[in-house]
Amino acid sequence: MADHQVICWDCGAAVDDPYVNTCPRCGGLLSVKMDLEPVKEMSPQDLRKEAIGVWRYAPFMPADPLRKVSIQEGGTPLYKTCRLAEEIGISSAHVKFEGLNPTGSFKDRGMTIGVSHAKELGAKVVGCASTGNTSASLAAYAAKADMKCAVFLPSGKVAAGKLAQALFYGAKVLSVDGNFDEALELVRKMADERKLYLLNSINPYRPEGQKSVMFEIMDQLDYEIPDRIILPVGNAGNISAVHKALQELTEVGWIDRMPMLTGIQAEGAAPITRAFSAGKEDFIPEDEPETIATAIRIGNPVSGRKALRAIYETKGTSVTVTDAEIISAQQLLGRKEGVCVEPASAASIAGLRKLVSMGEIDRDERVVCICTGNGLKDPDTIIKNSSAPIPCRNSVEDAERILFG
Repeated sequence: MADHQVICWDCGAAVDDPYVNTCPRCGGLLSVKMDLEPVKEMSPQDLRKEAIGVWRYAPFMPADPLRKVSIQEGGTPLYKTCRLAEEIGISSAHVKFEGLNPTGSFKDRGMTIGVSHAKELGAKVVGCASTGNTSASLAAYAAKADMKCAVFLPSGKVAAGKLAQALFYGAKVLSVDGNFDEALELVRKMADERKLYLLNSINPYRPEGQKSVMFEIMDQLDYEIPDRIILPVGNAGNISAVHKALQELTEVGWIDRMPMLTGIQAEGAAPITRAFSAGKEDFIPEDEPETIATAIRIGNPVSGRKALRAIYETKGTSVTVTDAEIISAQQLLGRKEGVCVEPASAASIAGLRKLVSMGEIDRDERVVCICTGNGLKDPDTIIKNSSAPIPCRNSVEDAERILFG
């Protein structure tokens, strides 16, 4: 296991208690500081002895690969999306499709590290609040690790596909009377009382696994640095994890500049975009976030300040997209490239489309959009926004009438 230390992201204090999720001194966010001196003696090619996936990058990870809890997460495709790029009017676009992780979302990257660490600590019960994907992932990895799992879902606000997964893997699912932020507050209280080990992204170990998506993108591009990375932003753990990966790649000398990190939020749940637009380093939470993109329907993002710093330090940007723009982008990606993503994932495509039309993205930029979850997570939304099956008599003539008439 690579040497590391948990420190406060705000005040820099070292934190020794492995069960706390905020700084005991100032209440700030926590982060893992990796000792990367051994990696400086390595090259990217040295890591390619291992199959592509989260654990290829074990020298950057604060967990023991010999005791890992893994379901072969990561190694997702990076598609060169030529027809999408042509339609949007940009010379080069790639889509990193995280929907092909074991439980269908990028959350598996964080859970393999988070649950592996929990197992090292001897935790018996793990828990999270979730809008769906986190609960599905934690439930699967807890099952693999033979741990009890409790998930706290906002009542009536979770897509059926995600709820089904959490139930299927054997988690205890609590439907909380409130929104995501209120569910998170409840599970954090239980973690503070040591009744479970919390594995939301406020846990400093989980984002360590999530940063592997950036290592993979660079690996798959043979370290040709893209100009821009576009991500949907909800709780903001992913964009801040990608930023941390870029900082570490810079520290070890594997890259000499950072892509512009661009965060896309739904119009009805956009505290980070609004803060960025005002030039602020902190955000004002939204009490009643609302969007069809349930995975980013979050009004008080835990890693919001980290996300803002990531955007500012990489000279990126942040914009909102409407639900209509999200659905249009979801259909565009499916019908041009054969890639089926959930609505939150399509926010990155909608953001690309919008920023190109606004002139904010140069048409010669090389862009990577991260699409975080599989479309089958939310089939109801797909069906609702697609044409209904057409009644057809059992005859060639009627089929021809429908298809060619």
